[in-house]
Parts: sequence; C-alpha cells; structure tokens
Amino acid sequence: MIWEKAWVVDVEGNGATPPEIVEIALLELVDLRPSGRSFHWLVKPDQPISAAVTRIHGLTDEDVEGAPDIDDIAEDIVRWTDRSAIIGHNVRVELDVIGRSIPEWKPSAAIDTLKLARAVRPGLASYSLEKLGSALGLTAEAERQTGLKHHSAQFDVALTALLFASLLDPLDREERDFRAREADILFKAQESFL
Repeated sequence: MIWEKAWVVDVEGNGATPPEIVEIALLELVDLRPSGRSFHWLVKPDQPISAAVTRIHGLTDEDVEGAPDIDDIAEDIVRWTDRSAIIGHNVRVELDVIGRSIPEWKPSAAIDTLKLARAVRPGLASYSLEKLGSALGLTAEAERQTGLKHHSAQFDVALTALLFASLLDPLDREERDFRAREADILFKAQESFL
C-alpha cells in the first residue's frame, strides 16, 4: 500500500522561471502518523529571491546567504526519499522543482492531497491547503507542531500530513488503497502509456 510509508514533501522557491528551491522540508509518515523522522533545509539559489515571493514565504536572500546549495543536500534527499512514495498538496510542483534540481531523484509514487481532498470531501468552497486546513480544523495543530505559519515548508509539510491523515483515517483499508492510488499522479501518468 503506497500510503503506509511515505514522505510528505514541500518546497518554497525563489520566484524565478523555472523556480529554484530556497527551502525544502520532508516528513516521514508511517501508517498515517509521523515517524519522528523529518528534515528541513534553507537552500541558497543561484538567482536572487524575488520580492513577490518574499511577501509570500518571508524568505530573503539574507536568510539563505550561508545556506547550502541544492547539490550539497541532494544526496541526503535521494537517500531518504528515492523510490519512496511522496505526498504533497499539488505535488506536481514538488515533482517538477525537485526533479529538475536533482535529476536522479525518482519517487515511486506521488500522492496529491489536492486530488485526494476533492475526491474524499467533494463540495468544499476551496481546496487550497490554507482553506482546507481551516475548514477541517487542522491549522492550529500544524501551528502548534511547528511554531510557524502558512508558506513555510515546515508548516506546509505538517499541515499536509495532518490533511492526508484526516482524509484517509475514516476510510477502511481497501478504500484507502483505492483513494491513494487514484491521487497518485505518477500512477495515472504510467497508466496512460499502457
């Protein structure tokens, strides 16, 4: 079952096209619960952080000045998450940004909590991570766990982990497997080639 052991992943970027990673957080889930393994880095990009994205995530060039570049941490990211399932809200962003930065990184599945939420909780006014966190009463717990707010990679992985668990917890094992597979954007991509 792809959901039984997975890494919740979130990145924040510098606003360039294509974006470069300025922050990355990883949180391992085992049976829908944090395992106690998590990692976080600020990352120094080649291009400056734009003022527009600084207003969103709060990170500046000064914050990442002494941070490692992505090549310095790539081996760790691959060692912990390669060939594992990953989970993210609109996970295509993480797949694209990390995959471009670390071409050898190959997750086995990519479960999108945005797709999962739309399937399991139809009819909500919004499916943004921020709105889902508020609507489902998860935001305060993510803030308590991290001491941070939205658009910090650490906060967003904590909130995404809580969201993932809250969506799958009420379901029986067979339904969890089905819903997780349906939300796996890599599975759907592979299926289209068959």
